[in-house]
Amino acid sequence: MAGRIALVTGAGRGIGAAVARRLSAAGHRVALTARGDLAPAAAACVGETLAVQGDLTDPAAVERIVGTVEERWGPVEILVANAGAAMSAPLTRTTDEDWLRLLELNLTAPFRCVRRVVPGMVAGGYGRIVAVASVAARHGEKYLAAYTASKHGLLGLVRATAAELAGTGVTANAVCPGYVDTPMTDASVATIAARTGRTPAEARAVLAGKQPIGRLVTVDEVADAVLLCVGTAAVTGQAINVDGGAVQS
Repeated sequence: MAGRIALVTGAGRGIGAAVARRLSAAGHRVALTARGDLAPAAAACVGETLAVQGDLTDPAAVERIVGTVEERWGPVEILVANAGAAMSAPLTRTTDEDWLRLLELNLTAPFRCVRRVVPGMVAGGYGRIVAVASVAARHGEKYLAAYTASKHGLLGLVRATAAELAGTGVTANAVCPGYVDTPMTDASVATIAARTGRTPAEARAVLAGKQPIGRLVTVDEVADAVLLCVGTAAVTGQAINVDGGAVQS
């Protein structure tokens, strides 16, 4: 699988940065995109990289980002749709703005990315699409209505894409992490601590305790699952849980 052209969204930190490092170490050219500073994540890669800043909630951004990769290297052959966000609120306190914001970033932006890269993948007879979803794509989670709905939708997109492209050489899979030791989880810890009066350490322990292994998942453990999807042509249409055994399926 070495020597392919990869695009990782949300690659500035956390899971996206870990995936970019691993793809680079495997011999791929890696394009990184995110809204923030990409320089540290790009510098941590060992191979050829391309950093393209952009806000995927802007409909024009996907065309600009993918077009830049194509102009520099050629068609995207590996897409890791990792960019996303979360928020916690009771259903009755989830505003229309909250709902639309999470759907736009967690579902519509990946859809646009997939739609844009698929023609080149099919034409080349090879493609790997991996969406970083969540265990919230596998079951309902209280106080996470907008996030859960967006991740359920993302899993549906992956499954429909896999079914439509079966036999073309293009696969589509979702990786579904539990609570991962990332800056996004740090924000969740801060929210829990502020709302409940727990200390940050106690709040972090609550999230760790949601997984039977009793700890947060690491970004490299999620990257392991992404690399499995990239390297295996017979795995498609799947949702691979990386959650310490929280959801058995």
